This record gives sequence, structure tokens and C-alpha cells, in this order.
Amino acid sequence: MLTTLKNAFKIKEIRLKLLYTLMMLVIIRLGCELPVPGVNREYFAQWYTNQVGATSGLVDMFTGGSFMNMSVFALNITPYITSSIIMQLMTIAIPKLEEMQREGEEGRKKIASITRYVTVGLALIESTAMAIGFSRSNLLQNGGALDIITVIVTLTAGSAVLMWFGEQITEKGVGNGISIVLTINILSRIPQDMKSLYQQFVENKSIGVGVVAAVVIIAIIIGMVVLVIYLNDGERKIPVQYAKKMQGRKMIGGQSTHIPLKINTAGVIPIIFASSIMEFPQVIVSLFNINLNEFWGEFFKYLSSNQWCKFSRGNIKYSIGLLVYIAMVIAFAYFYTSITFNPLEVADNMKKNGGFIPGIRPGRPTSDYLTKILNYIIFIGACGLTLIGVLPFFFNGAFGASVSFGGTSLIIIVSVILETIKQVESQMLVRNYKGFLND
Repeated sequence: MLTTLKNAFKIKEIRLKLLYTLMMLVIIRLGCELPVPGVNREYFAQWYTNQVGATSGLVDMFTGGSFMNMSVFALNITPYITSSIIMQLMTIAIPKLEEMQREGEEGRKKIASITRYVTVGLALIESTAMAIGFSRSNLLQNGGALDIITVIVTLTAGSAVLMWFGEQITEKGVGNGISIVLTINILSRIPQDMKSLYQQFVENKSIGVGVVAAVVIIAIIIGMVVLVIYLNDGERKIPVQYAKKMQGRKMIGGQSTHIPLKINTAGVIPIIFASSIMEFPQVIVSLFNINLNEFWGEFFKYLSSNQWCKFSRGNIKYSIGLLVYIAMVIAFAYFYTSITFNPLEVADNMKKNGGFIPGIRPGRPTSDYLTKILNYIIFIGACGLTLIGVLPFFFNGAFGASVSFGGTSLIIIVSVILETIKQVESQMLVRNYKGFLND
């Protein structure tokens, strides 16, 4: 990785892209410190922590602390992520969008334009709900209509500007702009989390205990990173053979290739889906001060992620929410893969081009074979995702190690860093090819 960056800085074109990306990230981090007019930031942070507890760690992680600081980027790019997922689902349900997706570059531009409008709409809805909730909870300095409108406009504009920053990084920087913005937000919280771990387990301890604690913490983090890398890069290669055929006077085809089926086909999407659905009811209840009876209050308490860690302290009843979370991660892994990878379509395309899997008949048998293999792979990937997602809750319950970054953040960080390095390497390769052709 260091060698790639070193070589990239030697090429002027790529060096300018890297510097442009760095400049945009600095601007974004500065924007995360600009306060929203009309909101009492200190009172809001204290109130939200008391209301939601450890659940705020997930929100704080994705927004890089800007939500707890109630900055102009408090919504961050979460509306864009949500709108992108919605558009992916809609392309399956709406034939018109599916046609756009198949139109190539022009179709993708149209879908991207629609995604921007959906993002602004979602940001407007979220900011309106938040502003009304703030007003009812007396979190606004004056509490008047002007303060509510100011909060709505500021949060919506902040989310739209951040989306534009991400697109600029994609076009003029190293690419992968939205993912890089999300990653820098997560990375910004890690120093504070490491400081908390140091103060909790190393500081003011004897030398022996402190050294052992530091080694254990480092080993756990490295182990999880290695697990994430294997989960992210692992794939099953399905061999494909193309039959030879005559075209004019030449015999073409006959080459061998493979279909790469990634173990973690859905990425981090299942964890994000499951976490959002599990925490959404509690956030709504907290923001709108909804009074629940004893049954529903206890029910939401079990579903809250800040209670799951208690299962490792002997409170088995708190494992109910954790079991629901695990089931949802596995279910979403199958669901998301089913809408992004169609074995029947792949089998039909192979058949049209004269391709076949050795030992498997073309057409329906190939589709059934791919579905069977895919189901095994999805289950392995979902189990890996679940393990990475649950481990932080176990360590929190067993040792009280409460930090904002965990399995979800590690998956995002590792996958984005690896993808960005591949982007830089591909740009360097293209640059070298251009130089060779010009010569």
C-alpha cells in the first residue's frame, strides 16, 4: 500500500487527484465542527446520550461526531446511502428504471440524477422530523418557527453539499467519493476511542497489567482486521468454458474464464439494514417524547443495541434482541444478494455466447447450480458478518469496552481502503499505457 502511494505521488496527474481528495476531506472535517444555528449543542449532546445511550455510537460513527456536535453536516451522507439503496430496490420493481440501468452510461447518469433528488427529499424529511422533535424537547434556543425553519434548511443543505463533495471526489479525485467521505468520518472517531481504551485498561495500571491489556487490545483489533480482509477478498471461482465457433474464415472462442462469486456478496449492507431497523423505533420514541407503557418500553429496551452487551454478563433475556439482529443480518444478506445477482440471467447470457460450466448443462441446470453454490457462499459470508458485528457487543459486555467503532466500521474502512488502492493502481496502469502509446 505504501509503495503504491509512493509511486502514485511520482505521477503528476495522480498526485493532483490525491491532493484534491485530501483538500476536500479537510473541508468536510471543518464543516463537521460548524454549529447549526438555533440549537443548544451541549444540552443536545447530553440529552441525546441520556435518551438513546450507546445507540448514539452508531450514529456518531457514520457522521464522524457531527451529529452529536449538531453541526451543519449532522445528517452527513446517510440520506444519500438510503436513497442509493432505495434506487437499487426500485430498479428491480420498476421496469422503466431497469431499462435505464441497461442503457449504459446515459442510463446510469439518469439514475444518478434521480438519486440526488431522492437524497434531498429524504434529507428534508429527516431534518423536518428532527427540527420538530427538537422543538418539542426544548432543545432549540428560542423554540420559534424561525429556529425550526433554520434547522431544516441548514441540515438539508449540509447533506446536499456533502453529497456534492463526494461526487467531486469521484470525478476529480481518486474516485469512490461517497465511500471515502463515510470512511473519513469513521476514522475521525478512532483516536478518541483508542484514548478511551487506553484510559480504561492501561492508564494507572501496573506495568505488567498495562502491557498485557495493550497487547490484547492490539491483537483483537489486528485479528478482526485480518478477518475482515479475508471476508472482503474471499471468492469462489466458477470455471466457464466457451465453445469454439466459425466466424467468417476464422475459428474464434474456446477460451476459459471464471465467474467470481464473492463470499461477502452483500458487503456491509445487511448490517446497516439490520442496525437501522432495530434502532429506528427507539430513535423516533426519543425524538418525539412518546410515552410507552411498561410492556412496549421493556420490548424496545430488549431490542436496543446498548442492552445486547448485557447477555455476556449473565442476563440471558437481553439476548433476545441480539438473536433478532443476527437473524436479520442473515436474512438481509440473502435478500440483497438476490436483487444484485441473478443466476438465471447469468446462465442465459452464458448460453447465448456459447459458454458453459464444465460438467453442467447450459440453461436451467446452470442457473440451479449457480443458485446452489451461491446459497452456500451467502451463508458463510453472513456468518462471518455476524461474527464481526457481534464481537464488539461481547467485549463491551465482558470487559466494558464501549467504543464507537466496531465490526461495521472495520468492514467499511478495510473495504474502502482496498478499493481505493485498486482505483489508484488502475489509474497508474492506464497512465502507463497512455505513455507507452504516445511514445
